[in-house]
Amino acid sequence: MKHRIFAALLPVAALTFAIFLSPVQGALAVGYVECVDIEQTNFEPDQACASVMVAHPQPTVIEVPQDNYTLSSYSYWKVITDGPANVYDGPGGGVVRQIEPGFNFVIVTDANSVPDWVQIQGGGWMQAADLRFVPPSYFRGVNITDGLRQPFGWVMFPLFPASEVGGQQDVDTGRFMDKYERFNVFASVADEEGILWYLIGPDQWVEQRWVAIAKPVERPEGVSGRWVAVDLYEQTVVGYEDDTPVFATLIASGLPDWDTREGLFTVWARAIRDPMSGAAGSPEAYALQDVPWVMYFDDGISLHGTYWHDGFGYRRSHGCVNLSISDARWIYEWTGGNPIDEETGEPLTYVYVYSSGEYGQFGISQG
Repeated sequence: MKHRIFAALLPVAALTFAIFLSPVQGALAVGYVECVDIEQTNFEPDQACASVMVAHPQPTVIEVPQDNYTLSSYSYWKVITDGPANVYDGPGGGVVRQIEPGFNFVIVTDANSVPDWVQIQGGGWMQAADLRFVPPSYFRGVNITDGLRQPFGWVMFPLFPASEVGGQQDVDTGRFMDKYERFNVFASVADEEGILWYLIGPDQWVEQRWVAIAKPVERPEGVSGRWVAVDLYEQTVVGYEDDTPVFATLIASGLPDWDTREGLFTVWARAIRDPMSGAAGSPEAYALQDVPWVMYFDDGISLHGTYWHDGFGYRRSHGCVNLSISDARWIYEWTGGNPIDEETGEPLTYVYVYSSGEYGQFGISQG
Protein backbone atom coordinates (compact mmCIF):
# COMPACT_ATOMS: atom_id res chain seq x y z
CA MET A 1 0.00 0.00 0.00
CA LYS A 2 1.21 3.50 -0.76
CA HIS A 3 2.61 5.83 1.83
CA ARG A 4 -0.17 8.38 2.19
CA ILE A 5 -3.81 8.63 3.22
CA PHE A 6 -5.70 8.67 -0.01
CA ALA A 7 -7.85 11.73 0.60
CA ALA A 8 -10.16 13.05 -2.09
CA LEU A 9 -8.25 15.72 -3.94
CA LEU A 10 -11.26 16.52 -6.14
CA PRO A 11 -15.06 16.40 -5.67
CA VAL A 12 -16.36 12.84 -5.38
CA ALA A 13 -19.94 13.30 -6.52
CA ALA A 14 -18.89 12.67 -10.09
CA LEU A 15 -15.77 12.14 -12.12
CA THR A 16 -14.17 15.53 -12.50
CA PHE A 17 -11.54 16.67 -14.98
CA ALA A 18 -8.60 18.54 -13.48
CA ILE A 19 -6.60 20.90 -15.65
CA PHE A 20 -3.11 21.33 -14.26
CA LEU A 21 -2.77 24.71 -12.62
CA SER A 22 0.01 27.25 -12.30
CA PRO A 23 3.04 26.20 -10.24
CA VAL A 24 1.95 26.72 -6.65
CA GLN A 25 2.12 24.39 -3.66
CA GLY A 26 0.38 21.11 -4.39
CA ALA A 27 -0.61 22.05 -7.94
CA LEU A 28 0.70 20.77 -11.22
CA ALA A 29 1.86 22.77 -14.17
CA VAL A 30 0.11 23.36 -17.47
CA GLY A 31 1.25 20.66 -19.85
CA TYR A 32 0.63 20.11 -23.56
CA VAL A 33 -2.10 22.56 -24.53
CA GLU A 34 -3.54 20.09 -27.01
CA CYS A 35 -4.86 18.05 -24.08
CA VAL A 36 -6.32 20.86 -21.95
CA ASP A 37 -9.85 20.68 -23.38
CA ILE A 38 -10.59 16.97 -22.94
CA GLU A 39 -14.35 16.49 -22.53
CA GLN A 40 -15.37 16.38 -18.88
CA THR A 41 -17.94 13.63 -19.38
CA ASN A 42 -16.15 10.95 -21.36
CA PHE A 43 -12.48 12.02 -21.21
CA GLU A 44 -11.98 11.14 -24.85
CA PRO A 45 -9.06 13.17 -26.21
CA ASP A 46 -9.37 14.67 -29.67
CA GLN A 47 -6.97 13.73 -32.42
CA ALA A 48 -4.52 16.49 -31.57
CA CYS A 49 -4.26 15.39 -27.93
CA ALA A 50 -4.10 11.71 -28.86
CA SER A 51 -1.25 12.46 -31.25
CA VAL A 52 0.63 14.34 -28.51
CA MET A 53 0.23 11.42 -26.09
CA VAL A 54 1.53 8.94 -28.64
CA ALA A 55 4.47 11.20 -29.51
CA HIS A 56 5.41 11.96 -25.88
CA PRO A 57 4.88 8.88 -23.68
CA GLN A 58 7.82 9.85 -21.46
CA PRO A 59 9.14 13.20 -20.26
CA THR A 60 12.03 14.91 -22.00
CA VAL A 61 14.53 14.78 -19.16
CA ILE A 62 18.16 13.77 -18.70
CA GLU A 63 19.23 11.26 -16.04
CA VAL A 64 21.91 12.54 -13.69
CA PRO A 65 25.31 10.80 -13.89
CA GLN A 66 25.73 7.46 -12.18
CA ASP A 67 28.08 7.61 -9.18
CA ASN A 68 30.17 4.75 -10.49
CA TYR A 69 33.02 5.40 -8.06
CA THR A 70 30.94 4.86 -4.92
CA LEU A 71 28.85 2.07 -6.42
CA SER A 72 31.90 0.11 -7.55
CA SER A 73 34.28 0.88 -4.66
CA TYR A 74 32.10 -0.23 -1.75
CA SER A 75 30.53 -3.61 -1.03
CA TYR A 76 27.54 -3.42 1.33
CA TRP A 77 26.53 -6.41 3.48
CA LYS A 78 23.64 -6.80 5.91
CA VAL A 79 24.16 -8.48 9.29
CA ILE A 80 21.64 -11.33 9.37
CA THR A 81 22.27 -13.05 12.72
CA ASP A 82 19.40 -13.35 15.20
CA GLY A 83 21.63 -12.42 18.13
CA PRO A 84 24.84 -10.43 18.48
CA ALA A 85 27.31 -10.84 15.62
CA ASN A 86 30.98 -11.27 16.49
CA VAL A 87 33.79 -9.25 14.97
CA TYR A 88 37.17 -10.99 15.21
CA ASP A 89 40.78 -9.80 15.06
CA GLY A 90 41.40 -12.29 12.26
CA PRO A 91 39.89 -15.36 10.62
CA GLY A 92 39.31 -17.83 13.46
CA GLY A 93 40.85 -15.37 15.92
CA GLY A 94 39.60 -13.66 19.06
CA VAL A 95 36.42 -11.64 19.40
CA VAL A 96 37.18 -7.92 19.57
CA ARG A 97 33.64 -6.62 19.67
CA GLN A 98 30.02 -7.51 18.97
CA ILE A 99 27.37 -5.95 16.75
CA GLU A 100 24.15 -5.93 18.74
CA PRO A 101 20.89 -7.10 17.09
CA GLY A 102 19.20 -4.55 14.87
CA PHE A 103 19.22 -3.21 11.34
CA ASN A 104 22.95 -3.32 10.73
CA PHE A 105 25.14 -3.01 7.64
CA VAL A 106 28.89 -3.26 7.24
CA ILE A 107 31.19 -2.48 4.35
CA VAL A 108 33.21 -5.51 3.28
CA THR A 109 36.73 -4.81 2.04
CA ASP A 110 37.81 -8.42 1.40
CA ALA A 111 35.36 -11.22 0.59
CA ASN A 112 37.63 -13.59 -1.32
CA SER A 113 41.02 -14.19 0.31
CA VAL A 114 39.87 -16.46 3.17
CA PRO A 115 37.09 -19.05 2.66
CA ASP A 116 34.02 -18.44 4.85
CA TRP A 117 35.41 -15.16 6.23
CA VAL A 118 35.18 -11.52 5.17
CA GLN A 119 37.12 -8.48 6.29
CA ILE A 120 35.08 -5.38 7.07
CA GLN A 121 35.87 -1.70 7.09
CA GLY A 122 37.98 -0.93 10.15
CA GLY A 123 40.03 -4.10 9.86
CA GLY A 124 37.87 -6.62 11.72
CA TRP A 125 36.80 -9.99 10.36
CA MET A 126 33.37 -11.64 10.37
CA GLN A 127 32.06 -15.03 9.41
CA ALA A 128 30.50 -14.84 5.95
CA ALA A 129 27.48 -16.82 7.19
CA ASP A 130 26.59 -13.88 9.46
CA LEU A 131 26.25 -11.52 6.50
CA ARG A 132 24.38 -11.16 3.20
CA PHE A 133 25.50 -9.01 0.30
CA VAL A 134 22.92 -6.39 -0.70
CA PRO A 135 23.33 -4.68 -4.08
CA PRO A 136 22.75 -0.92 -3.91
CA SER A 137 20.12 0.83 -5.99
CA TYR A 138 21.16 2.14 -9.38
CA PHE A 139 18.09 4.37 -9.64
CA ARG A 140 18.76 7.94 -10.79
CA GLY A 141 16.72 11.12 -10.81
CA VAL A 142 16.65 13.54 -13.70
CA ASN A 143 17.59 17.02 -14.78
CA ILE A 144 14.46 18.90 -15.84
CA THR A 145 14.67 20.63 -19.22
CA ASP A 146 11.34 22.50 -19.37
CA GLY A 147 10.99 24.05 -15.91
CA LEU A 148 8.47 21.35 -14.95
CA ARG A 149 5.75 22.81 -17.16
CA GLN A 150 4.83 19.30 -18.23
CA PRO A 151 3.86 17.14 -15.23
CA PHE A 152 5.57 13.75 -15.01
CA GLY A 153 6.07 10.94 -12.56
CA TRP A 154 7.38 7.44 -11.87
CA VAL A 155 5.57 4.12 -11.33
CA MET A 156 6.40 2.38 -8.07
CA PHE A 157 6.19 -1.22 -9.26
CA PRO A 158 5.82 -3.10 -12.58
CA LEU A 159 2.31 -2.65 -13.98
CA PHE A 160 -0.01 -2.33 -16.93
CA PRO A 161 -2.09 0.89 -16.94
CA ALA A 162 -5.85 0.57 -16.60
CA SER A 163 -7.90 1.28 -19.71
CA GLU A 164 -10.41 3.42 -17.80
CA VAL A 165 -10.72 5.48 -14.65
CA GLY A 166 -11.27 3.17 -11.68
CA GLY A 167 -10.35 0.07 -13.66
CA GLN A 168 -7.96 -2.78 -13.03
CA GLN A 169 -4.58 -3.12 -14.68
CA ASP A 170 -5.24 -4.07 -18.29
CA VAL A 171 -2.78 -5.99 -20.46
CA ASP A 172 -4.78 -4.91 -23.51
CA THR A 173 -3.45 -1.37 -23.15
CA GLY A 174 -0.28 -2.82 -24.66
CA ARG A 175 1.94 -0.78 -22.35
CA PHE A 176 3.92 -2.65 -19.73
CA MET A 177 5.68 -0.26 -17.35
CA ASP A 178 8.63 -1.40 -15.26
CA LYS A 179 9.45 -0.13 -11.77
CA TYR A 180 10.62 3.51 -11.82
CA GLU A 181 9.57 4.04 -15.44
CA ARG A 182 8.75 7.69 -16.11
CA PHE A 183 5.60 8.97 -17.78
CA ASN A 184 3.96 12.25 -18.76
CA VAL A 185 0.68 13.28 -17.16
CA PHE A 186 -1.92 14.74 -19.55
CA ALA A 187 -4.97 14.98 -17.27
CA SER A 188 -6.12 13.97 -13.79
CA VAL A 189 -9.53 12.70 -12.69
CA ALA A 190 -11.03 11.71 -9.32
CA ASP A 191 -13.21 8.61 -9.38
CA GLU A 192 -16.41 8.13 -7.37
CA GLU A 193 -14.41 7.18 -4.28
CA GLY A 194 -12.30 10.32 -4.55
CA ILE A 195 -9.17 8.48 -5.68
CA LEU A 196 -7.13 10.42 -8.21
CA TRP A 197 -6.25 8.90 -11.59
CA TYR A 198 -3.77 10.18 -14.15
CA LEU A 199 -4.12 9.95 -17.92
CA ILE A 200 -0.67 8.97 -19.22
CA GLY A 201 -1.51 7.87 -22.77
CA PRO A 202 -4.46 7.00 -25.01
CA ASP A 203 -6.82 4.92 -22.82
CA GLN A 204 -4.03 4.52 -20.27
CA TRP A 205 -4.75 5.46 -16.66
CA VAL A 206 -2.71 4.99 -13.46
CA GLU A 207 -3.99 5.38 -9.92
CA GLN A 208 -2.35 7.92 -7.65
CA ARG A 209 -1.38 5.19 -5.18
CA TRP A 210 0.68 3.44 -7.85
CA VAL A 211 2.85 6.43 -8.71
CA ALA A 212 4.80 9.47 -7.52
CA ILE A 213 4.52 12.83 -9.28
CA ALA A 214 7.09 15.64 -9.41
CA LYS A 215 5.18 18.79 -8.41
CA PRO A 216 6.32 22.42 -8.38
CA VAL A 217 6.07 24.49 -5.21
CA GLU A 218 6.42 28.20 -4.50
CA ARG A 219 9.81 29.37 -3.29
CA PRO A 220 9.61 30.15 0.46
CA GLU A 221 10.24 33.73 1.47
CA GLY A 222 13.91 34.53 1.90
CA VAL A 223 15.15 31.49 -0.03
CA SER A 224 17.46 31.99 -2.99
CA GLY A 225 20.08 30.17 -5.00
CA ARG A 226 20.05 26.40 -5.18
CA TRP A 227 17.58 24.79 -2.78
CA VAL A 228 15.58 21.58 -2.50
CA ALA A 229 11.90 20.91 -1.79
CA VAL A 230 10.98 17.60 -0.14
CA ASP A 231 7.36 16.57 -0.79
CA LEU A 232 6.36 14.03 1.87
CA TYR A 233 3.08 13.19 0.13
CA GLU A 234 4.57 12.34 -3.24
CA GLN A 235 7.88 11.15 -1.75
CA THR A 236 9.84 13.27 -4.20
CA VAL A 237 12.54 15.91 -4.14
CA VAL A 238 12.66 18.79 -6.60
CA GLY A 239 15.79 20.92 -6.84
CA TYR A 240 15.50 24.61 -7.77
CA GLU A 241 17.66 27.45 -8.92
CA ASP A 242 15.62 30.32 -7.45
CA ASP A 243 12.17 29.70 -9.01
CA THR A 244 13.23 27.26 -11.73
CA PRO A 245 12.95 23.49 -11.14
CA VAL A 246 16.09 21.84 -12.51
CA PHE A 247 16.09 18.37 -10.90
CA ALA A 248 13.60 15.79 -9.60
CA THR A 249 13.82 12.37 -8.04
CA LEU A 250 12.20 9.89 -5.66
CA ILE A 251 12.97 9.66 -1.95
CA ALA A 252 12.05 7.61 1.10
CA SER A 253 11.22 9.70 4.18
CA GLY A 254 10.43 8.87 7.80
CA LEU A 255 8.15 6.04 8.89
CA PRO A 256 5.28 6.55 11.37
CA ASP A 257 6.77 7.47 14.76
CA TRP A 258 9.88 8.62 12.87
CA ASP A 259 8.21 11.29 10.73
CA THR A 260 10.37 13.71 8.79
CA ARG A 261 9.54 17.11 10.24
CA GLU A 262 7.98 19.74 7.97
CA GLY A 263 9.46 23.22 7.82
CA LEU A 264 12.19 25.34 6.29
CA PHE A 265 15.74 24.37 7.25
CA THR A 266 19.30 25.09 6.22
CA VAL A 267 22.07 22.52 5.85
CA TRP A 268 24.36 22.86 8.87
CA ALA A 269 26.87 20.10 8.13
CA ARG A 270 27.99 18.01 5.18
CA ALA A 271 30.04 14.81 4.91
CA ILE A 272 31.11 12.74 1.93
CA ARG A 273 30.76 9.65 4.17
CA ASP A 274 29.44 9.37 7.71
CA PRO A 275 28.51 6.35 9.89
CA MET A 276 25.00 6.42 11.33
CA SER A 277 23.45 4.62 14.29
CA GLY A 278 20.61 5.04 16.72
CA ALA A 279 17.93 3.52 18.99
CA ALA A 280 20.51 1.25 20.64
CA GLY A 281 18.98 -1.52 22.75
CA SER A 282 15.55 -1.27 21.12
CA PRO A 283 13.94 -3.26 18.29
CA GLU A 284 14.49 -0.17 16.12
CA ALA A 285 18.27 -0.18 16.63
CA TYR A 286 20.38 0.41 13.54
CA ALA A 287 24.04 0.89 12.65
CA LEU A 288 25.27 1.72 9.14
CA GLN A 289 28.89 2.06 8.10
CA ASP A 290 29.86 5.03 5.92
CA VAL A 291 26.58 6.45 4.62
CA PRO A 292 27.54 8.49 1.51
CA TRP A 293 26.87 12.11 0.55
CA VAL A 294 25.29 13.38 3.78
CA MET A 295 23.72 16.82 4.28
CA TYR A 296 22.37 17.45 7.81
CA PHE A 297 19.52 19.97 7.96
CA ASP A 298 17.32 19.26 11.02
CA ASP A 299 19.59 18.28 13.92
CA GLY A 300 20.54 14.66 13.11
CA ILE A 301 18.15 14.41 10.15
CA SER A 302 19.79 14.55 6.75
CA LEU A 303 19.56 14.06 3.04
CA HIS A 304 21.86 11.15 2.23
CA GLY A 305 22.69 8.33 -0.13
CA THR A 306 21.14 4.96 0.65
CA TYR A 307 22.70 1.57 -0.06
CA TRP A 308 20.41 -0.68 1.99
CA HIS A 309 17.18 -0.54 -0.04
CA ASP A 310 15.68 0.16 -3.43
CA GLY A 311 12.26 1.25 -2.20
CA PHE A 312 12.19 4.90 -3.21
CA GLY A 313 8.73 6.44 -3.39
CA TYR A 314 7.66 4.93 -0.05
CA ARG A 315 8.24 6.00 3.55
CA ARG A 316 10.81 3.75 5.18
CA SER A 317 13.47 5.72 7.09
CA HIS A 318 14.08 6.79 10.68
CA GLY A 319 13.38 10.39 9.70
CA CYS A 320 16.13 11.07 7.19
CA VAL A 321 15.48 11.71 3.51
CA ASN A 322 16.81 8.62 1.74
CA LEU A 323 18.12 9.15 -1.79
CA SER A 324 19.83 6.82 -4.21
CA ILE A 325 23.61 7.11 -4.04
CA SER A 326 23.82 8.82 -7.44
CA ASP A 327 21.07 11.32 -6.58
CA ALA A 328 22.65 12.14 -3.22
CA ARG A 329 25.98 12.83 -4.88
CA TRP A 330 24.35 15.04 -7.52
CA ILE A 331 22.58 17.17 -4.88
CA TYR A 332 25.69 17.29 -2.67
CA GLU A 333 27.91 18.56 -5.47
CA TRP A 334 25.26 20.84 -7.02
CA THR A 335 24.53 22.66 -3.74
CA GLY A 336 28.25 22.87 -3.04
CA GLY A 337 28.34 25.85 -5.39
CA ASN A 338 26.13 27.97 -3.13
CA PRO A 339 27.62 30.93 -1.23
CA ILE A 340 29.20 30.00 2.12
CA ASP A 341 27.11 30.48 5.26
CA GLU A 342 29.24 32.53 7.68
CA GLU A 343 27.70 30.78 10.70
CA THR A 344 28.23 27.17 9.66
CA GLY A 345 31.04 27.51 7.15
CA GLU A 346 28.99 25.33 4.78
CA PRO A 347 27.39 26.28 1.45
CA LEU A 348 24.10 27.98 2.34
CA THR A 349 21.47 25.45 1.22
CA TYR A 350 17.78 25.62 2.12
CA VAL A 351 15.72 22.46 2.53
CA TYR A 352 11.97 22.98 2.42
CA VAL A 353 10.03 19.98 3.75
CA TYR A 354 6.28 20.06 3.07
CA SER A 355 3.39 17.86 1.99
CA SER A 356 1.33 18.50 -1.14
CA GLY A 357 -1.48 16.30 0.23
CA GLU A 358 -2.53 14.30 3.28
CA TYR A 359 -0.35 11.28 3.86
CA GLY A 360 -0.91 8.52 6.32
CA GLN A 361 0.63 5.79 8.36
CA PHE A 362 1.82 3.51 5.60
CA GLY A 363 5.39 2.62 4.81
CA ILE A 364 7.91 -0.19 4.52
CA SER A 365 9.94 -1.20 7.53
CA GLN A 366 13.70 -0.77 7.44
CA GLY A 367 14.24 -4.52 7.58
